[in-house]
Amino acid sequence: MTKVLVLHSVSIVRSALAALLRSEGGFDVTCAGWRTHARRGESLRPDVTVVDLDCPGASAALQDGTAATGCAGPLPEPPPPLLVLATPGAPGSLRRGVRAEARGYVDKEGSPGRLVRAVRKVAAGERFVDASLASALLDADDVPLSPRELSVLARAAEGDSVAEIARALHLASGTVRNYMAAVTRKTGARNRIDAIRISRQAGWV
Repeated sequence: MTKVLVLHSVSIVRSALAALLRSEGGFDVTCAGWRTHARRGESLRPDVTVVDLDCPGASAALQDGTAATGCAGPLPEPPPPLLVLATPGAPGSLRRGVRAEARGYVDKEGSPGRLVRAVRKVAAGERFVDASLASALLDADDVPLSPRELSVLARAAEGDSVAEIARALHLASGTVRNYMAAVTRKTGARNRIDAIRISRQAGWV
């Protein structure tokens, strides 16, 4: 039985994905939001974690170098193989999946059977990339920001304050401000809000 953890911020979406996988047989599926993922991950020890790259909260999750993160903390180490759901029109988002070392990439506009096949292949230790996403992966622009800068920026894009970012990433508030200043400079932005806008348009967060 392949154990799968489905993470999404929207309950009805993650429940639908879980129901799809369960209907195929051979899958023991658990779904969770960002606040409960750590507890679920520790108890399940999944063979594959499925994450929607466009899901609110996914940016901060991937920038932190885990399959998903949030208020509850990181998943158990080592993290399970990651399978991401994405769209061809967001190459920057796909680049986030690459940095997170995702093993599978499924086009959300494809058939449900593609997700089932991808989960099985990733669980077996293989890679899976939908053909519709392959060229987008190659076209993804290089990100000018460091992993730590992206981590800070992703949390800022989710609405976290400097103090909240500092607590979550175990940094001093002054260090967080320095990272945000570097992000603003490197993106050519006028301020923090403009840096978030530019980065979102590029698909970096």
